[in-house]
Amino acid sequence: MNRMTQWTLDPETRTTEPASLPKMRGENVNVFYGTKQALFDVNLAVPEHQVTALIGPSGCGKSTFLRCLNRMNDTIDIARVEGEITLDGRSIYDPKIDVVELRAQVGMVFQKPNPFPKSIFENVAYGPTIHGRASAKADLEQIVVDSLRKAGLYEEVKERLHEPGTGLSGGQQQRLCIARAIAVAPEVILMDEPCSALDPIATAKIEELIDELRENFTIVIVTHSMQQAARVSQRTAFFHLGVLVEEGPTSEIFTSPNDKRTQDYVTGRFG
Repeated sequence: MNRMTQWTLDPETRTTEPASLPKMRGENVNVFYGTKQALFDVNLAVPEHQVTALIGPSGCGKSTFLRCLNRMNDTIDIARVEGEITLDGRSIYDPKIDVVELRAQVGMVFQKPNPFPKSIFENVAYGPTIHGRASAKADLEQIVVDSLRKAGLYEEVKERLHEPGTGLSGGQQQRLCIARAIAVAPEVILMDEPCSALDPIATAKIEELIDELRENFTIVIVTHSMQQAARVSQRTAFFHLGVLVEEGPTSEIFTSPNDKRTQDYVTGRFG
């Protein structure tokens, strides 16, 4: 589904806001690990049905911010998140929010493929089963097939659905993990350097897949590769030392950034 979105650009700060409500938004987000502050007053809107890339040097806070979007930082005892993060205008830190349901709505694909030690079929069927998305076996089978198709994997594995997912190649395992995320019908998919452990051919397949998936999902990707960010995203946010330095349309961030730190990073002067 394509939705036309109008953007207004403030040339001083490159703060761009969608004319309609963004899919997700972080406002004045601060994150602490014990006494160490990892993020400082981050404000970022994530538009619907686009790919937003988070870039910056190692340790800059981009993965920390990504993990805030589905409350993965809750799993770290010493982590504390301040500020507000919303999904469709509702705070995801509202006490009434079911975190399990939130993580179904905002799925995550990690840096290293992590299929369950189960069959290919069971990997994809697991989420829909525990969330009650399939009322009959035929419904579950259809969800699995559809998810594998959307992940561009079905034709490669259709004859071995009941073989272990761990027997697939690295690139196939990552697409299996994407199929597993899709199977619970999320609205947002978070990807934390999903290609860093893959070879160039597998990386190209994942990048093609990301472009196809944004028709139906909102995607936020952390990537260490500026070339990848330029290829797959419509918007880019540059983080440095826990601060969101600037964000905007990807083409502008890479060709005419406002901040010298962004300019230095994208031209390879540091990072």
